[in-house]
Amino acid sequence: MYKFIIVILLIIIFVELIFIGYNLINKNKKYIYFDGINAMEYNNNYYVAVGSNNDNDNHFEKAKISSYNKKKEKILENVYNVGYNSSFFGTLIDGDNVIAVGSYEKDKSDRKNSVRHALIVKYDLNGKILFEKDFKLLDNSKFTNISKYGDYYYVTGQSVYKNNKIGTDSGGAILCKYDKDGKLIWSKSYGSNKSAIYNNLIICNDSLYVVGNDENYLGIICRYDFDGNIIDYNDYKSTDNIGFSGIVNIEDKIYVSGANRGGDSTDAMIVMYDSSCNYLSEVTYDNGGIDRFSKLVLDDDKNIIAIGTMYTTRTDSNESVDEYNYNGIIGKYDSNLNMIDVVNYGDERDDYFTDIIFANEKYLVSGYSSYEDGSYMSKFINYSKALKVLEVE
Repeated sequence: MYKFIIVILLIIIFVELIFIGYNLINKNKKYIYFDGINAMEYNNNYYVAVGSNNDNDNHFEKAKISSYNKKKEKILENVYNVGYNSSFFGTLIDGDNVIAVGSYEKDKSDRKNSVRHALIVKYDLNGKILFEKDFKLLDNSKFTNISKYGDYYYVTGQSVYKNNKIGTDSGGAILCKYDKDGKLIWSKSYGSNKSAIYNNLIICNDSLYVVGNDENYLGIICRYDFDGNIIDYNDYKSTDNIGFSGIVNIEDKIYVSGANRGGDSTDAMIVMYDSSCNYLSEVTYDNGGIDRFSKLVLDDDKNIIAIGTMYTTRTDSNESVDEYNYNGIIGKYDSNLNMIDVVNYGDERDDYFTDIIFANEKYLVSGYSSYEDGSYMSKFINYSKALKVLEVE
């Protein structure tokens, strides 16, 4: 009897020790906080920003949408708590509603296979979801940006096979048309079903212009009608693996941004096309490292403002697994692509610029910065029209 009791006690002690050890291990695990903004919009009354953070018990990346007043004081933040990991990449203000697009791991199968569904969610100004729809052609899908024309939403993105899978089904870069209730009207795909993507779009000249990347570092620009038929097309050799990512127009001229690839380095780049996607000219900026212009915006003087990120070799690389310093970059060009000014931003250890809008006679840049403890925090940087930093928030 005593032996039995002793055995039971030993088992209990053993289980308790395992439990204590487990908790100590998890307590000592380093939790890296992340909060990033990928895109923003402004409508003269308030700002909307979308991105993701991992501020939850499981530390999943969760898509989030936030609204701010004119002083950029946060009014509301809504986390999309469906599925597992998720993120929003683009947003649109439509009257009293806000639409966010991105991707999410919908179920355990997505989680297990590290793939996602593309996602579009419509909110009212109080953060109530009006509709939520997902989209998938092939294994891994995401929406990247959204624009509106009439009563319809046009959304860019990607739906491709997983890296280790080969197939013949249509996929690649995607363009979708939704009505205001979230009904899919049509979807079109283009390019390689392993890598092609549409990153951005504008609506002008009674057409949809989309930009992105196909396989083998091929930047692409396509012009569609509103029924999803390709009217014109052009490509650019050679960009980086992101391709073209920013797009604006001045009358019948289309300007796109990206990176010009030469060997192991890239130069930040803006390319000008006519309304039929014919190449006209380009300008590059070389800071001696890996540079790219990611997004574009126009100001009231019809100047083109470009933001992006540049990578330079880290002098203290022995203290980090990452060999590069990352700094933000903002450039100003006239409509003929003559450079007015380009300045760098490096306030923290690493700084990433993600989007830009022109509002109240200032350039507002969104992004996030890394810190010595490994965390990443979102921020806003206000620039004057002379590209002077006015405020960091």
